Amino acid sequence: MTITDEKQLAACIDHTLLSATATSEQIRQLCEEAKSYGFCAVSVNPRWVALVAEQLHGSKVKVGGVVSLPLGADTTKIKIAQTKKTIFDGADEIDMVADLAAIIEGDEQYLLNQLQAVLKVCRSMRPAVILKVIIESAALTREQKIFACQVADKCGVDFVKTSTGMNPAGGATIEDIKLMKESAQRCKIKATGGIKTAKQALDMIEAGADRIGTSSGVQIINEFRTGQLK
Repeated sequence: MTITDEKQLAACIDHTLLSATATSEQIRQLCEEAKSYGFCAVSVNPRWVALVAEQLHGSKVKVGGVVSLPLGADTTKIKIAQTKKTIFDGADEIDMVADLAAIIEGDEQYLLNQLQAVLKVCRSMRPAVILKVIIESAALTREQKIFACQVADKCGVDFVKTSTGMNPAGGATIEDIKLMKESAQRCKIKATGGIKTAKQALDMIEAGADRIGTSSGVQIINEFRTGQLK
């Protein structure tokens, strides 16, 4: 995809605040920025989903809630319960961290069963809720990334997402976006982790990312406006 204008770029951005110390005032500001700039979604911890749904009511901005962040090590039963609660609180989209042990061990059955169980919850809603699966790509080998993407593709989730943005291994890379695009052809790709400039965002989209998750959305759009792509 080639970005030609500011609105098109903003529509690819999930405006994100996942800090454990975030306050209600900061969450409200996040929502106002999202409406003002025309971001696709606001992505927050489950604690704040109901507030975000209230603040965004009547706007075109989607409500995004995270599940099993940042580790992904919750049981399937816990992930299902958290997904349901987050949706009932107003989430239009779920960003869930995959079970990294299952990816590393190549346990297809466990990973597939978990993704299918959470996807079933999302698909049972009217309208259906989008499911994005975070694989923490920077912490995986090439083979493990391909495996995770193939399982997600087989399951039929909406997005495969690079990172939580919290793992010491790092965040999104151009190489990983390209690999994920090739390995999960039915899924869209979301790039997250370390994307702070307009140039980084544009490069990720050019490589195949459909969404950008970032806490620097305002800065990215302002840079794009001024043409300062560095």
